Amino acid sequence: MSTKNADQNLMENLLILEKSGCDLYLHGTIESSTGNVQQSFKTALDDSLHMQERIYSEMASKGWYAPDSAEQNRVEQVKQKYCSCDPCHCDPCGCQG
Repeated sequence: MSTKNADQNLMENLLILEKSGCDLYLHGTIESSTGNVQQSFKTALDDSLHMQERIYSEMASKGWYAPDSAEQNRVEQVKQKYCSCDPCHCDPCGCQG
């Protein structure tokens, strides 16, 4: 295995672990019973999200993580499918009803 592949594999594993941590901290924040506990989970979640973003950025800079770009017509199809705006309101999602 080349160094690049080993490094890429390590970064992918770190990203998976960090995403899992974010999930745990999010649930801890939602289900915490006191303000102090909730704040502790929020802080841990923010730290974990920051680390996840740093790992992603490093991977993207090396070409190891390139999410697919969505075609605009596909975005519009999904938006229409899931938008439930009332035409009488301010149209927050831009679907115009």
